Amino acid sequence: MTIRVIIVDDQAMVRAGFAALLSAQSDIDVVGEAPDGRQGVEVGRSTRPDVVLMDVRMPEMDGLAAARELLNPPVGVVHRPKVLMLTTFDVDDYVYEALRAGASGFLLKDAPPADLISAVRVVAAGEALLAPSVTRRLIADFARQGPTGATRSGQSLRLNGLTPRETEVLELIARGLSNQEIAGKLVLAEQTVKTHIGRVLAKLDLRDRAQAVIFAYEAGVVVPGEG
Repeated sequence: MTIRVIIVDDQAMVRAGFAALLSAQSDIDVVGEAPDGRQGVEVGRSTRPDVVLMDVRMPEMDGLAAARELLNPPVGVVHRPKVLMLTTFDVDDYVYEALRAGASGFLLKDAPPADLISAVRVVAAGEALLAPSVTRRLIADFARQGPTGATRSGQSLRLNGLTPRETEVLELIARGLSNQEIAGKLVLAEQTVKTHIGRVLAKLDLRDRAQAVIFAYEAGVVVPGEG
């Protein structure tokens, strides 16, 4: 299956470089580009990509606002692409809000070419892409902001639909463990872990692991600084 990608960045050289790199892959097709978030939303709606590479800081409309529009389309628009945020710094202030908005992860602009290609494939497959440095920032941001009482109460109610094992798996996801590490810790087959994760995401109506991490902290399954 060919992965359809659009690139939204205000630097023409960045767009051209990424487009050339990705277009050279047999399974990736760059179907559009845009120089700012507003045009990015328009291009995203017209081309219906699988993945949007979205710069964080842009004129007209920043990447966070554009991601929100693409991931929460108006009534009648059913297409929701995966959004991979591009940033120059791994300590960008937008990390927490972008992931809450539904972005599937962050990628540094100076990442090696192989990492960019891999990131597009990972996100297209429905997985989250969270580098350890980004995860640390996410947790730090959460610890500083914290959820409101109403948010925690609502998330806790949704937890009631999980089995004890599924709750355990959710906690380990939030602590940053891979499927293989979760399997080892719980003495389960890796395929069984994948099944549990799929059920957790479905029951909680979450898009991917990134949202699962956010949910776990907001619901109090994991507390920053513990463990």
